[in-house]
Amino acid sequence: MSKSFDLLKPYLDKSAALDMALSALSFDFDTTAPKKAASYTHQAMAILSKESYDALMNNQVKELLDKCLNEDLTTKEKAIVLELQKIYDKLIKIPSELYNENRKLEREAQLAWEEAKEKSDYSIFQPYLEKIIENQKAFIKYREDDQLKGYDVLLNDYEPGFTVEVLDQFFELLKKEIVPLIEKVKNKNHKIDTSFLNRDFDIEKQREFSSWLANYVGFDLSRGIIKESVHPYTTQLHKNDVRFTTHYYKNQLDSAIYSTIHESGHAKYEQGIADNLTLTLVGSGTSMGMHESQSRFYENCVGRNKNFLGPVFNKLKETFPHQLSDVTLLDFYKAVNKFEPGRIRIEADELTYSLHIMVRYQIEKRIFNGEVDTVDLPTLWNQMYQEYLGVTPKNDAEGILQDVHWSGGSFGYFPSYALGSAIAAQIYNHLQLLMPIEEMLTTGDFDKIDEYLQTNIYQFGKTKTTQQLLKDMMNQSFDSSYYIKYLKDKYHAIYEEEE
Repeated sequence: MSKSFDLLKPYLDKSAALDMALSALSFDFDTTAPKKAASYTHQAMAILSKESYDALMNNQVKELLDKCLNEDLTTKEKAIVLELQKIYDKLIKIPSELYNENRKLEREAQLAWEEAKEKSDYSIFQPYLEKIIENQKAFIKYREDDQLKGYDVLLNDYEPGFTVEVLDQFFELLKKEIVPLIEKVKNKNHKIDTSFLNRDFDIEKQREFSSWLANYVGFDLSRGIIKESVHPYTTQLHKNDVRFTTHYYKNQLDSAIYSTIHESGHAKYEQGIADNLTLTLVGSGTSMGMHESQSRFYENCVGRNKNFLGPVFNKLKETFPHQLSDVTLLDFYKAVNKFEPGRIRIEADELTYSLHIMVRYQIEKRIFNGEVDTVDLPTLWNQMYQEYLGVTPKNDAEGILQDVHWSGGSFGYFPSYALGSAIAAQIYNHLQLLMPIEEMLTTGDFDKIDEYLQTNIYQFGKTKTTQQLLKDMMNQSFDSSYYIKYLKDKYHAIYEEEE
């Protein structure tokens, strides 16, 4: 360890401890805290947030950072210092008062979003969103440079290197290949019954099944917990305290199942971080695109696979013998893979999912190009859903208010979902070449899959980029053609079975 890094470490440790406290408070607030806790809890969180900011954004840290950049460091130290430099370069350009004011605004905005969604009234949330966008535009001006300008600044926070130019090409290719496939499947007009998913399923039994399911796919419950929230998500205090939320609907069985598998994919990634990286700046997933690849890998490539569903469906029938007595494995497999354009992103089938992301991507581009005002967003949202998916949201709750992301200022995040789906298909194809993955899913044997992902992705945290991980794994960079082939093969097979 270099002398400068040794002096820098206490600042890093303090920041990590404060962030851990903030994560724990935030998770508690989202899941178990009483509704009236908001004002006082937010005061405490605002103080902690400022302390976390000040722990890194100060002259002593800057001086030590500059020294570290010119010293011989271990691989781990170098990765941490480079990550600190990215954080420092991002935050130091933003006035601390504006940064802390925005953090407070985002916490208030999430409460407003929850109320607005519950009441299906966008007008409650709109003033907060307008101010958040105003702040994000200010942040862009402070942060942009010769390489990154405008919306690209925000996109780079979630998946470095995937600019508007790159994403436009990616989404155009998906539109060119997937939209005709959707029309082809739609024109077959086959009827796949999903009505049994809407029978009455006891919530407590769903909770028990979700716990079993998370454990079945490899989430270590001795190092994690599962709670409930309006919008499912995963967070971590460190690799041995990884938490995720799901949700349950009495008449929508598949929602909890696939939310749980999805978040388990995220959580397994965080539990797999190397011991010497956790509680450091590089002790989490490398990017949102790679993180989403792991959740989509488990949710779709694995979770909607017929071989995987064999033992899972048997357990499900044991849990709900009356409700599923007349349902076969094939019935269930087809139902959870049915193509059906819908209004809700998180309930979307694999085939239409990326179209939901395209809507959000196009709207965000217009926002940061100054082409649309916040008061007009519900109308634009509805128009684009009709254009892209042929459906129109019935109200604000299932339209403009369905996602929590914008309340937290997470603009540029959404494309990561589509990139994650594409990366998941690329990884799945690679694994098929290396091991008898279909046979392994039939028996519920995840050991080799987990070992491979642990060895080639999880352990590295942020010490490698998405492209580096892919190149080291399979000697090639990101390639969306695997995603297109995966969708074509899967949906042709499903609907040909109906003929």
